[in-house]
Parts: sequence; structure tokens; C-alpha cells
Amino acid sequence: MYQLIKQIIKTGIKTESPPLPDEALRVDAQRLQEEILHVFGSALNIRHVDAGSCNGCELEIHAVTNAYYNIKGLGIKFVASPRHADMLLVTGPVSRHMATALKRTFDATPEPKLVVAIGDCACDGGIFCSNDGSPDGGSESYASCGKVSNVIPVDVMVSGCPPTPTAILQGILTAISAQK
Repeated sequence: MYQLIKQIIKTGIKTESPPLPDEALRVDAQRLQEEILHVFGSALNIRHVDAGSCNGCELEIHAVTNAYYNIKGLGIKFVASPRHADMLLVTGPVSRHMATALKRTFDATPEPKLVVAIGDCACDGGIFCSNDGSPDGGSESYASCGKVSNVIPVDVMVSGCPPTPTAILQGILTAISAQK
């Protein structure tokens, strides 16, 4: 036991150095809140729809709500009903049994509405759909309608398997800035 402790003390702490800050990722919260108020009249309300994902993207979406990324501090919150939502955040390839539910959710969301597809599966069907060499990448199978844009119109696509919380936040902010 003492040998191990001596080795730890001798070696010291060995970890990766932290990343340097990137000013391009810094968000002016005041300006963003003004844009949200200008476009939507209140806080941005997001309804998340899991259309058939493996839950990898959901874990990263949950990370966006933690204290480190603090999406609520930007005036953005998640809601339980599409009737209260301004944006739909859709993950996963749209499974056949979720296509109708996704269409109904889209129809229930009031205008102006935004749709952000999160993850490779939502953007192009991902690993769940066959690649048969067709121009769209073979994004459909017997159990899947493929990418989200095959079912409802999409404003912003955030690729990654799963995308990082930073990428998700950038996708949400891109959708807001495109709405102005």
C-alpha cells in the first residue's frame, strides 16, 4: 500500500491540459434574449421529440440543461406540450410508428415554429437505415422513415453521433438567428 502511495506522490497528477477558451463560442446573453423576445415575444420554448433514437442524443440534450451549459440562463427552456413550444428538437431516425405522432406534434406547434434535427440519425438516417446507393443515402427501411426531413420540414441540422452539447446549443442559436 505504501509503495502505491509513494508512486502516486512521485508521479504527481497526470491529466490533459484544459482547452483554451474560444471567443467564437461566447454568446452575448443580453443580445440573444433581445432576439428571442423580438421573434417569439417571450422565452424560447423547446419541445423535444424522440422519434426513435438510441438515447445518445438525449443524454447530450440533458447536458445542455446542466449548470455548465446553462441554457435556461439564455432564456431557453423545455416544455412538455407542443402547444406551448416555439421549436421542436427532434432526435433519431423517424420510426414508422412515430411518423404520425411527429406530424401531429409539428401541426400542434404554433407559428412561427422552428425544427432542429439533432444527431446523424435525424439528419440522414444514421446507422439505422440501409445505404442502397440512392441519392438520399438509402434513408428508409422497413421500420424507418429515415431522416426527419422526410416527415416534416427541418430548419437546422446538427450532425454528430451524438453531437456535443456545444454543437446542440449552436444549432439552437443558429435556428433563432435565422428566424430574424
